[in-house]
Amino acid sequence: MSEPQTETKQSPNPPAYLSTSTLLWFSLLVRFLFLLYSFYQDTYLPVKYTDIDYLVFTDASRYVSQSFTPYLRETYRYTPLLSWLLLPNVTWFESWGKILFVIFDLITGWVIIKILRLMKVKEAQAVRLSSIWLLNPMVITISTRGSSESVLTVFVISFIFHLIQGDHIGAGVLAGVAVHLKIYPVIYIPTCLLFLVDYTKPCELVCNPLKLINSKTLKFGLGAAASFLTLSSAMYYIYGWEFVEHTYLYHLTRTDHRHNFSIYNMSLYFTSSLSSTNSFEAAQSSYPIVNHLLSTDLSKLAFVPQLALSSVVIPLVYTKRSLSHTLFLQTLIFVSYNKVMTSQYFIWFLIFLPMILSRSSLITTMRAKGIAMLLFWILGQAAWLSQGYNLEFLGQACYYPGLISASVAFFASNIYVAMGIIDSVDGLSSNDGL
Repeated sequence: MSEPQTETKQSPNPPAYLSTSTLLWFSLLVRFLFLLYSFYQDTYLPVKYTDIDYLVFTDASRYVSQSFTPYLRETYRYTPLLSWLLLPNVTWFESWGKILFVIFDLITGWVIIKILRLMKVKEAQAVRLSSIWLLNPMVITISTRGSSESVLTVFVISFIFHLIQGDHIGAGVLAGVAVHLKIYPVIYIPTCLLFLVDYTKPCELVCNPLKLINSKTLKFGLGAAASFLTLSSAMYYIYGWEFVEHTYLYHLTRTDHRHNFSIYNMSLYFTSSLSSTNSFEAAQSSYPIVNHLLSTDLSKLAFVPQLALSSVVIPLVYTKRSLSHTLFLQTLIFVSYNKVMTSQYFIWFLIFLPMILSRSSLITTMRAKGIAMLLFWILGQAAWLSQGYNLEFLGQACYYPGLISASVAFFASNIYVAMGIIDSVDGLSSNDGL
């Protein structure tokens, strides 16, 4: 008697709406509609849709088109490369930059999908997770308003992709470009080096730092140094010290206190305002203790916990357990402890969210905690925005307890999210490094 034949069951193909091409085309359509709406709001409504920074970029490009330095435009604090990229704003179409930012935005999402595939995430799940970026209203709004963050995110996520893929030179080159564009990605360099080193406990590297040197780390380091130094040297040759001052040094000493979610916001505000008042000068001569308290800028201490945690502690402890969780954590901590924090900065850690959720218990066994983290973060942000609106649009003096309390609450929500991510790292069933 012949044995019955058994059919091999194949996993069904995901439905069309969960395909990568469908998601990318739909994401493009949504962004196109946002751009169309931006023209309407900018034309007919008193509150403009376009970000003020986009006007700064365009003015800087106009100076470049006339063979001047882009830094003639006050508040232009970026690499001259950005003003070069946006030259068509002046010579062709004023919304060219927005289109470019949308393209980079979409490429970022596409690379996220490629990384998820490298992490062996199923196609349908990869599409769902990448939609956290591609269909995120915050991400879409930021790029279509004319913020340049997507230019940076595409280089950051691309060098992570090449790092995971094993292209160490390519990863280094892209990392160097990212640091040239904006200095904060330098915090990822220690993480990348640790990812390429064989060790089991952080104390091994502390006791023997030479373990950091191998062919992989040398290729990555040389690639990063080559691209960063080449671009920065070229910009310095053309524009001199003002390039270094405005692109890098300014961000180490900036004291913006408007639209600033940071816990140091009020310290920056009072320091900048009190130092120029007659009452402060009187306090200087009559009350030395009061003078000392008022003149102390607590934000100067921000770099200590910020860099210690984001550049040293978190990479050392978590890189070998999960690269994606480490990148998210160090970025979240860097942003949370930064003395200036605007909504654009949230994009910096959102690019890693699909990666960590692909392996996280926060969407499975710890789903309730994941929802609580999301709600706490949204409510903390909403509390600050309500106070910020009262201050900047209605002119209400709500510094204390309103704005200070809201800043503390939002900082606490960020730390709560970080703690939840740490718990999810501890709960990983396997440590494959990704």
